[in-house]
Amino acid sequence: MQFNIDATQNKARACTIKTAHSTIQTPVFMPVGTQATVKALDANDMLSLGAQIILGNTYHLYLRPGSKLIKKFGGLHGFSKFPNSFLTDSGGFQAFSLSDNSKPDENGIMFRSHIDGSKHYFTPQSVLDTQYDLGSDIMMILDDLVALPNTKERIKLSIERTTKWAQEAIKYHKEQQAKGIGLEQNIFAIIQGGIDKEFRKLSAQQLCALEDYDGFAIGGLSVGEANEDMYDTVEWTTQFMPTDKPRYLMGVGTPEDLIENIDRGVDMFDCVMPTRNARNGTLFTSFGRVNIKKACFKEDEKPIDETCECYTCKNFSKAYLNHLFRAGEITYFRLASIHNIHYYLDLMRQAREAILQQRWPEFKKEFYAKRSK
Repeated sequence: MQFNIDATQNKARACTIKTAHSTIQTPVFMPVGTQATVKALDANDMLSLGAQIILGNTYHLYLRPGSKLIKKFGGLHGFSKFPNSFLTDSGGFQAFSLSDNSKPDENGIMFRSHIDGSKHYFTPQSVLDTQYDLGSDIMMILDDLVALPNTKERIKLSIERTTKWAQEAIKYHKEQQAKGIGLEQNIFAIIQGGIDKEFRKLSAQQLCALEDYDGFAIGGLSVGEANEDMYDTVEWTTQFMPTDKPRYLMGVGTPEDLIENIDRGVDMFDCVMPTRNARNGTLFTSFGRVNIKKACFKEDEKPIDETCECYTCKNFSKAYLNHLFRAGEITYFRLASIHNIHYYLDLMRQAREAILQQRWPEFKKEFYAKRSK
């Protein structure tokens, strides 16, 4: 992986990441393709939207259809036909959140499948083996995630396990690469520590000392804490992260969250929000959110956002989308998802351009000014 910083302004960064499958310009939002597809959309849709990288989920793909089957089809790229980059998360969060009785120990996480109740065990090595099969460009290591709020003892244990697993993972990855496995795959470690500054500092310093990692993520946020606590934690943590490697904030978030965390030095984001909100009737626009379910849109001839250049806005009215939603038509999910993902990706393109032009503070003010009208 190649990484270059193209411009900075204050803490905001515009960077370029080159993987085996695509050139990724940051700040970047990664649409979530949990099951090797972004819900309601296919590879052609994602290419039309300009997606340079999407996220797949190791937990879900391990359980169904299985990583060996995906490997047989040429990995995620061959299976899904999306030719650009994939990032796969380790599945630790899903094992934690979807299993009623997941049990982490010193060596990994035991969990029961949410599909059939079968018992499974993830280790730092096994989740990498799964991701080698998936052929993702960026692989996340297994970390010990805890819900917030939590006790200091549990958060401390989380950091100790996450560091131990990170050491095991990078050692295993280097051993596999020496055997010719995963040569074009990159590996990111995940900083934990809740919203406690000393714990975050400890986790960041321990992990970032492992210089063979290709990038670093901030995990364990947007799991119940207040937004300001999340922003403060990110701002505190980035100072301990290397400047010459990508910084990824996992599972975040709203358009406002993206803007605030770009301002704090983050390069990469992912979240289910664009597609999940689309399916529920909430559409993102330059002036705020639109609830397309409202009766006031029943005869509205205008597009969702008159400044938007997406396929949906260029062709369809709010009245049509209101009708499709109320009628329960599947077409609604596709058109709404196209719009919301376009909005997120375009917001990142605009943010990058503002940083390159050294007008990031003005762009941030304009972003909020439009939403207050």
